[in-house]
Amino acid sequence: MKLLHVSPSMDPKHGGVCQAVRIIISGLTELGVQNEVVSLDPADSSFIKNDPFPVNALGVASGPWAYNASLIPWLENNLSRFDAVIVHGLWLYYGYGVRKSLDRLNTKSPKLFVMPHGMLDPYFQRAPGRKIKAIRNYIYWKLIENKLVNRADGLLFTCEEECRLAREPFRPYKPKGEYVVGLGAEQPPMYTDTMREAFYNKQPELRNVPYLLFLSRVHEKKGVDLLLKAYGALATNKAQTFLPKLVVAGPGLETTYGMEMQRLAYGTLRLRGSVFFPGMVTGDVKWGAFYGCQAFILPSHQENFGIAVIEALACGKAVLISNQVNIWREIEKSSGGIVGDDTLEGTQLILSRWTKLREEEKISMGKKARECFKTTFEKGPAARQFLSVVGN
Repeated sequence: MKLLHVSPSMDPKHGGVCQAVRIIISGLTELGVQNEVVSLDPADSSFIKNDPFPVNALGVASGPWAYNASLIPWLENNLSRFDAVIVHGLWLYYGYGVRKSLDRLNTKSPKLFVMPHGMLDPYFQRAPGRKIKAIRNYIYWKLIENKLVNRADGLLFTCEEECRLAREPFRPYKPKGEYVVGLGAEQPPMYTDTMREAFYNKQPELRNVPYLLFLSRVHEKKGVDLLLKAYGALATNKAQTFLPKLVVAGPGLETTYGMEMQRLAYGTLRLRGSVFFPGMVTGDVKWGAFYGCQAFILPSHQENFGIAVIEALACGKAVLISNQVNIWREIEKSSGGIVGDDTLEGTQLILSRWTKLREEEKISMGKKARECFKTTFEKGPAARQFLSVVGN
């Protein structure tokens, strides 16, 4: 079987969708499936050269719609080579281009699947700071996007919560099928001292110092402000006997929000010297950060799946997350973490509960986190479920 994955970009800096595509392809390849990607990236991008599957990079898209004049001609010339095409994400030109190209095919069309990756979550229509974007999405849905969603042979979701939430914001919403295929993760590389040293070289102040790890985009949606304020409140609490340092790792420090978060940390006496911003971390530095942390924390306002959450589980680390991370029920059921509201009070409660645990309780929670990964989020079962849907 041969699949085409259509992604707006394969650049790791653009967040979780491209990483999800890589994980899906890795699992499917082990099952004997041939995979190709078409993306709107420069053809000479270094990150593409490292992928073990063909990536057809058609050049950078332009404008807010991410228009690329090469896309439809490429699709019309190549779609017939594939058994199915999977559109990853919504709201941009590439989804429209796939639908138009399929409509024009004279030969037998491949099956069409759409994997929204959380982009039908009602959060994006209800968040106070997104009113204009919400109106734009509503109009775009009525004119264009409903045709893609309702034409597809199926919508593919990473978890039950994503599937349930996708039904809420838009009408007409009548996909031919809804399938929860999951989204596994690779087994992390085994811990080595090289990883530890790579992280310490990046952040020498944390050598042999306990810390909590946030690893995601530094973005308002991720609740970084909640985390810093909640952490600061606990730092001034006289009843708080011990509070680990806090590492806020990930891209986005150069944005307005990212700079505001750094000012908040460096300009607040109780946070100064306790919060660290190493920026985007990859390779040994990233795994050293995971393996070295006490626990992983993500108080996000909306998180479809959270690959970093799964990577933390895989490293045997308890995860401290909000109940807006769509896999929170699986985490709570496994006792591999602590779940709370995506509010200042909720984030404070998560941190407080963690710091009050005895050391043996923290170790036990980490072991349960690892077991949660093995039974629920390893890539093999997810790949088999994915193939059982798109291969029928």
